[in-house]
Amino acid sequence: MRIIAGEYGGRVLKTAEGPGYRPAMSRVREALFSMLESRGVVWPGLRVLDLFAGSGSLAFEALSRGAAEAWFVETAPKAAELIRKNARTLGIAQERWQVVQEDCNKLLARRSRTTFDVMFIDPPYGAGQLSPTLRNAVRNGWLADGGIVAVEVEARLPLDPERENAALVPIVDRTYGQTRIVLWTTRENG
Repeated sequence: MRIIAGEYGGRVLKTAEGPGYRPAMSRVREALFSMLESRGVVWPGLRVLDLFAGSGSLAFEALSRGAAEAWFVETAPKAAELIRKNARTLGIAQERWQVVQEDCNKLLARRSRTTFDVMFIDPPYGAGQLSPTLRNAVRNGWLADGGIVAVEVEARLPLDPERENAALVPIVDRTYGQTRIVLWTTRENG
């Protein structure tokens, strides 16, 4: 899998293989980043949280485009080590990335000490992880004011973006083959 654009554009990422791993296809990643950038996301200086990171392709793409920092949250030891190896192979400065090897919802159940501008959520298909992940992320302060949540789920997942979390406003809901991308932003107070 190749990084699409930015400082590391064209460089190859090694990907995890096995049940439950679906590296984000290039055309879906390209569409996702186009959606984000067309809605005002300017990567330099942003903090990114990649939940259910797998190979970390989404956060690596954000780092390549100038994001200041990315956290990769992945519970599987093999995938977490692969992310570390990819970061080192790309030569990304250690202070710009962190691998958190923990269950996403255990991490998000704690109050955050920091906030993230863009949050990628790509849960395993059919595992019912999206709702608790969104709820915990918003309730416990992981998303910055004006932040964007980018979700990649199976196309046929029954999902009502406005009811999924009252603190979030849906801004995009698109389907690409078997993949659905939904973007939310935080609801303005007042």
